[in-house]
Amino acid sequence: MTNAPLLVLLAAAAIWPFGRDRDRDREKDFEPTGTIKDLERAEVEVDTEAEIVGSEAKAMESYRLFLDVASDDPVLKAEAMRRLADLQLETVDADAGMDARGRATQGAVAEELASNVQALGALGGTIDMYEQLLESYPNYAKNDLVLYQLARAYEAEGRIDESLATLDRLIAEYPQTEQLDEAQFRRGETLFVQKRYRDAERAYEYVLQVGDASPFYEQSLYKHGWSLFKQQQYEESLTSFFTLLDRQLGVDNDATGDRDPAALYAAMGRAQQELVDDTFRVLSIGFSYMDGPESISRWFSRRGARPYSFIAYTNLGDLYLEQERYQDAADAYHAFVELDPYHAKAPLLQVEVVEAFKKGQFADLVLEGKENFVETYGPDSPYWRRFTFAEQPEVVAHLKSNVTDLAAYHHAEAQKSHDAREYAAAARWYRAYLQSFPDDANAAQTNFLLAEVLYESGSFRDAAFEYERTAYAYPFHDNAGEAGYAALLAYGKHEEELRGAARAEWHRRAIDSALKFAETYPAHAQAATVQTDAAEKLFALGEFARARDVGRQVIARTPAVEPKLMRTAWTVVAHSEFDLKDFAAAENAYVQLLGLVPAEDPQRAELTERIASSIYKQGEQARTAGQLDVAVEHFLRVARAAPASPVRATAEYDAGAALIQMGDWQRATTVLENFRSAFPDHELAADVTGKLAVAYVEAGLSARAAGEFERIADGDGPVEVKREALWRSAELYETTGQSVAAIAAFGRFVERYPTPVAESVEARQKLIELTGAAGNHAERARWMRDLVAADAMAGAERTDRTRYLAAKAQLELAAPTRDAFLRTRLVVPLDKSLEAKQARMQEALAAYGKAADYGIAEVTTAANYEIAELYHALSKDLYASQRPPELTPEELEQYDILLEEQAFPFEEEAIELHETNAARTADGFYDEWIRRSLAALAELSPGRYAKAEMGETVVETIR
Repeated sequence: MTNAPLLVLLAAAAIWPFGRDRDRDREKDFEPTGTIKDLERAEVEVDTEAEIVGSEAKAMESYRLFLDVASDDPVLKAEAMRRLADLQLETVDADAGMDARGRATQGAVAEELASNVQALGALGGTIDMYEQLLESYPNYAKNDLVLYQLARAYEAEGRIDESLATLDRLIAEYPQTEQLDEAQFRRGETLFVQKRYRDAERAYEYVLQVGDASPFYEQSLYKHGWSLFKQQQYEESLTSFFTLLDRQLGVDNDATGDRDPAALYAAMGRAQQELVDDTFRVLSIGFSYMDGPESISRWFSRRGARPYSFIAYTNLGDLYLEQERYQDAADAYHAFVELDPYHAKAPLLQVEVVEAFKKGQFADLVLEGKENFVETYGPDSPYWRRFTFAEQPEVVAHLKSNVTDLAAYHHAEAQKSHDAREYAAAARWYRAYLQSFPDDANAAQTNFLLAEVLYESGSFRDAAFEYERTAYAYPFHDNAGEAGYAALLAYGKHEEELRGAARAEWHRRAIDSALKFAETYPAHAQAATVQTDAAEKLFALGEFARARDVGRQVIARTPAVEPKLMRTAWTVVAHSEFDLKDFAAAENAYVQLLGLVPAEDPQRAELTERIASSIYKQGEQARTAGQLDVAVEHFLRVARAAPASPVRATAEYDAGAALIQMGDWQRATTVLENFRSAFPDHELAADVTGKLAVAYVEAGLSARAAGEFERIADGDGPVEVKREALWRSAELYETTGQSVAAIAAFGRFVERYPTPVAESVEARQKLIELTGAAGNHAERARWMRDLVAADAMAGAERTDRTRYLAAKAQLELAAPTRDAFLRTRLVVPLDKSLEAKQARMQEALAAYGKAADYGIAEVTTAANYEIAELYHALSKDLYASQRPPELTPEELEQYDILLEEQAFPFEEEAIELHETNAARTADGFYDEWIRRSLAALAELSPGRYAKAEMGETVVETIR
């Protein structure tokens, strides 16, 4: 016997699908499907030390050749027969297209093999070979393998019962075979297909006892659970199913238990994912047959929670949904939420609760579920102390959605019912959204809806704030401008609810909001209107600078605002500039405004008046600044700009006054004359008279000035002014030679103003002088008497001046009595004529005595002189008196002596009086009347005085 056949056997053995090492090493890529044929999926481990000779066909040919030449060696022949049969079986499997997945399909194996018997060809021969081998070599060491392969062959040919019996024989005869776990697994598969679930359970259970060392362990777990399930031992099946899930989803290999089941599932192959899905599916069905979610909770409470626990609850809920058991579905989902509310997946199950209620059309429960979700998983909940938003984007999305739904629901209900509680609820949820997601893309829209619900509920204050936040606290969005405008409406509504200081403060805030709106959204349809309204309100508040600035912003808008707004804006600007005392700017603004007002509009008159006032105020400012020439031009400009304005009269009056102040008398008189002509009844007309009077005087037009002063005197002004004006008028009449007018004026002065006495006496003095100059002596004498009487009655008002003038008048009034005395001649009968003359003399003495009594030196000396001369004249007149014609010479002589005796005392009296007068020189007083007295003394007493010099010598002579 050569070694070649043996080498062929050794080489061929390397590709036989038997051996425990091969079976164990194929676990990595094995995807169990639950049939005996799964085993054929195993990877073949090639012995690199063996030489491979040819293909399987050549190997089988070599074995046949070996059998022909090795009949004398039973061991080798049995080995060759086995391997040849194995190769034939493998070839049949390959030709039939059988793979592990196909063999794993429950109940399909026998049918598929039976349908392919003819294609397999030599399968019957292979079975015969295995049976011959067992019969011929009962003690062959590898008969356990032969029995296993025979069972395979029976299965492949569809002889299931014979296959099962062969496996039973294998187990019974070779309880220590290395193929025992696989044989039991194949038994279980066949028994399961035959619905012998109790027997299948025992077969799978053997594999489970082998444990992880068996490559059929996980598939046995799965089918063991199913075997129990089919026997309605639902709770007993749980252990196998969950043990399988623990292995598939990494619990057995994860010390922390924190591995993500979803990630593990995603990394699986399709077959493995289907296995996991099917396991969860059967678990869900089982739990539904038990106590539902309570069974799940009970299981995990006894065996410990798993990272995939939530999937069990989820799948149970999903099963209930398929069965349209919506409440049960919600309970299943919620059971996990209650069990572990802050588990990473708990929020998603709460979402499923809501979805179940929604599918069941339980509206109230949907709402309640959403509220529970938000309450439990809001940003402040313990859930977010475990996780971040970035880690749980799906939960965040649901949180946003639920809050939004709750807000929208309550908002809609509020709009239908107008129930304050619904409004409050809507506002609460809108606020919750904003608090939770302030930077969310929908935050602005949500804020707008919050503002809307507040406005609709009558919470105008809060609505205003939220509208403002919507308009200005976010990047630009579709509702931004609308929110800004709505804020103003809310401001207005809330203002109606306020009073006093609170209302005033709120009103100012509303204006600020309006200005911000107009600035931020200038293109908004209401921006110009709002801005114009704000300008008006600022003006009403007295904030003229801001009102002006805002008004000018309205005017400067492009495109230009509608005429009505433009007119309002110019009105605000003009009034503001006026109140800010920028009257030039105000004038310009009023002119612009006037151009916008139709000719028939009654406002034109008011605006024209405003223009006049602005011009006039410019004049006032220039006058205050000392720019009188500029002031005059502004004042006179009023008449050109607004000839019918009431301001015109005042302006022209002030122009005249300014010209007077400047000393431009000629222009002043012209302006003031025009004023009087245009406004004869104006309240300032009286003042114009005074100013004209002054201007006339300064311009050298005294006569015209006198007439103006007389106007003043005859007017209705203060007494003092009128008195002074009348005096000034009389003086001017006097200086211009209008004596008649002067006399009349002074006469009226005396008549109208008897007091103060001093002025009244002076007026009489003027009358004395004027009437004297006019040759009207009677009037002159009358005024002198009147002056003396006025002084005499002055009492405490009597002054040195009045006494002086009265003394002078009295002195002059005495002259007529003196003249009457001198004109009275002494004729016979002397006694009668002397009596008459003496009477005249007494009158004269009395008159001069009154003059002397005033104690005025110059009057006293004159009176003394005149009195002395009266005595002197009487003495001389006695000497020169007419002699009686019947006297004899002797009688005549005696008569002359008698007359001389009669006349001498009078002459002595005259000398004495002249001496008294002359003696005043000793007091340093010397006047015309003393000089005359001295001259009279020289005449009366030439011996003593004719040669005496004036001065002290004369005085000494007198002494």
